[in-house]
Amino acid sequence: MSNIILLAVCFGAGIFLQRTGRFPVATPAALNGFIIHISLPALTLLHIHRLHLDSTIIFTAAMAWCLFGAGFLLFRVVGRLAGLTSGTTGALMLVGGLGNTSFVGLPMIEAYYGKEFLGVGIIADQLGSFLVLSTLGIVIATIYSSGDVSPRQMVRKVLLFPPFQALVIAFLLIPVPFPDWLAIILQKLGDTLTPLALASVGFQLRLGHIRGELKPLGLGLLYKLVIGPALLTLLFAGIMGGSGKVMQVTLFEAAMAPMITAGIIAVDHDLNPPLVTLMIGIGIPLSFLTLPAWWWLLQGV
Repeated sequence: MSNIILLAVCFGAGIFLQRTGRFPVATPAALNGFIIHISLPALTLLHIHRLHLDSTIIFTAAMAWCLFGAGFLLFRVVGRLAGLTSGTTGALMLVGGLGNTSFVGLPMIEAYYGKEFLGVGIIADQLGSFLVLSTLGIVIATIYSSGDVSPRQMVRKVLLFPPFQALVIAFLLIPVPFPDWLAIILQKLGDTLTPLALASVGFQLRLGHIRGELKPLGLGLLYKLVIGPALLTLLFAGIMGGSGKVMQVTLFEAAMAPMITAGIIAVDHDLNPPLVTLMIGIGIPLSFLTLPAWWWLLQGV
């Protein structure tokens, strides 16, 4: 419960600071820069180092890749048919195709399934959502913000993305024990991500933009909260025969609200920032209503 309250407080703080005018207009850019270069790499180094890899996590790790892939196809087709701008289409692919499997997902898993299943959430986040964002997500953000980009430029963009560099280093360091002081430092640096990210989103939120973004907003949230998890449930449980608590938690993670970090990357690439902030600002509280329904539906899996 404390994590959920933290989300609300930091989000509200961002809205408050924007309305009071006490912080400069460039505040989100500064916060996002700190998140990308410090908070995310620290969390990556810490959590990847703690992962225990085995064959049972295949479905869990694959969930975010499948969700993102299906979203990419849907939003690309709809974007062309509806004549959406490249910025709007790219924003939908990033924020509508990736779930908040960590900062909303982990507290929700603990609340609905218990602490013993938090490891499933970490795998879904680190080997799924975060890895997708650090690779395919950066490619999509680059293409839809810059237009034609050479393969060399895309590869360079991914390789120079600080969280991706941290991811590679983290995998290389898995056999190496971390001293207690290093784990504490990484944890404290990583803990800054949630408050800074939510404050940044709240600072940029403009509810007056809803009317102009209503159709893509509705499409993005409908896919992320309903259609996407339904497709994954059909694929993993219906077609591939997956079952059990781990499968339930995996599909529960697929139903999470839009990913805050994906929103940060989308805004950093100027992919329709008003739509991005609306999807996160409305999607997170809305997910508190849809997640109980998914928990109940997944009991039969």
